[in-house]
Amino acid sequence: MKIVRTDAELECPHVDAVLRERGHDLVLLPDGISEDTLAAETRDADLILMCYTPITARVIEGAQRLKAIVKYGVGIDAIDIEAAKAHAIPVVNVPEYAEETVAEGAFALMIALAKKLIPLDRAMHRDGWAWPTQRWLANDIAGKTLGLVGVGRIGRSMARMAGQGFRARLLGYDPNVTAQTMLAAGVEKIDDLHTMLGQCDLVSVHCTLSDKTRHLIGATEFAAMKPSAIFVNVSRGALVDETALLAALKKGCIAGAGLDVYSQEPLTLEGHPLSELFSMDNVILTPHLTFYTQEAMRRLEDETLQRCFEALEGRPVKVKSHDPRLRGQTAGVDFVR
Repeated sequence: MKIVRTDAELECPHVDAVLRERGHDLVLLPDGISEDTLAAETRDADLILMCYTPITARVIEGAQRLKAIVKYGVGIDAIDIEAAKAHAIPVVNVPEYAEETVAEGAFALMIALAKKLIPLDRAMHRDGWAWPTQRWLANDIAGKTLGLVGVGRIGRSMARMAGQGFRARLLGYDPNVTAQTMLAAGVEKIDDLHTMLGQCDLVSVHCTLSDKTRHLIGATEFAAMKPSAIFVNVSRGALVDETALLAALKKGCIAGAGLDVYSQEPLTLEGHPLSELFSMDNVILTPHLTFYTQEAMRRLEDETLQRCFEALEGRPVKVKSHDPRLRGQTAGVDFVR
C-alpha cells in the first residue's frame, strides 16, 4: 500500500524501516510542501502520516483510497477533522508518548530562567568569571506560586515536579478538568484565568489549541501578571498572542519567557515576527523539541506503527485522546477509555 509521511525532517527511522520492510510504498515529503503537491501525492495514498503539515479538506476529498490519517504527535489543529468525518476517514494521534518528557522540558526552561543560567553561561564563556552582583541575583522555585494554564496529563506531570520536587504552590486554570482531579495532583483550581495569573510567580501553558483557546493569553493576560513573573509555553504558539508577548517583554510587564513553540515555524534570525526575541537575555528559545528524547521517540514510533497497522489491516483505529474533536468520530475508530 502507499503511505505518505509528511514533515520528513522529523526523522522516524524505525517507522520508515518497518513500513518498508512490510513491503509498503513509503513517500516522504518535506516540511513546507505545497497543498498542490500534497494533494497530488495523496490522491492514491492508503495512509497519511503527518506531524505539522496541514491536511486540508481539499487533500482529504481528493484521497479516494485513504484509510486513516495518523498524527505522529499530539496536536491535531492542522487536520480538517470535519472533512475527515464527512468522508468516514479516521483521524488518530499519539497523545501519551511524551507527557513526562514535555513537562521536563518546560521545567528545564523555567528553572534556567529563574537561575539566569543562559546569560551566566554566556558571561562565563566571554569573561571567564562572573561576580555576585545584582545582575546575577536569581530566584528559587521553592515557595513560589506556579500557575498552570491547562492541567491535563502534561500539566499534572509539571505539577508533580514543581510541587513534590520543589515545594511550589500550584494553581490551575482548566475548564475541562474538575477541582477534584486537580486536587489529587496537588493543584488548586482557579476558575478565572486573570485571578490566577495575578498570583503567579511562574506561568506554564499546557493546553491544546482549538478555536476556543487560540490567543488565550494576550495583552490583558500579560498585564495581569506580576512584573517578576516567568512565562513558559511548550504547547502551541498560537495559544499566545505573540505580538502581545513581545510587547510585554519589551515593556518589562513580565520578567522573562521560555518558548519552545511559535505560531510561525521555523523561527528565523531575521524577517520573522519574533526575530527580536533572539537579542533578549531574559528569553530562552528552543526549536519545538521538548518532546525529542530517545525514550519519547521510541514510544512515539512504536505507537505510530500500531495505529498504522490497525488502519492498513482494516481494523478499528484506537483513539486514546479525550479531545472531543477526535471523540466525535463514528467511523473506523475504537475509543480507549
